[in-house]
Amino acid sequence: MSRSIENVTLAQLKRLIAVKEQIAALETELAAIVGGASAKAGAPKAAVKKRRLSAKGRAAIAAAARARWANFRAAKRPKAPAKPKATLSAGGRKLLSAAAKARWAKAKAEGKKTLAGQ
Repeated sequence: MSRSIENVTLAQLKRLIAVKEQIAALETELAAIVGGASAKAGAPKAAVKKRRLSAKGRAAIAAAARARWANFRAAKRPKAPAKPKATLSAGGRKLLSAAAKARWAKAKAEGKKTLAGQ
């Protein structure tokens, strides 16, 4: 059964410290006998050397990336040229304006305030 640190008495805590010190002393004695480092779980590991990329390697990777982007851009279809916007001639605008004025005149003569009914 495990106990939390809050439920440990002072005597138990002193005994815990004494046992840990005995374990540490035995580990150092064992290491001295064997002649190697202690088999402690928290023993530091050798630092892993960071791998570096040469300038030539970086240049090769950059060139390959540029080539991939060039192929990607070349594969895109060129967009179709935009159609010119349709415009009304001056005469066409006059006809539309006259028709709108006639619709409104008729609607107002009937006492309407909107053209929604037509």
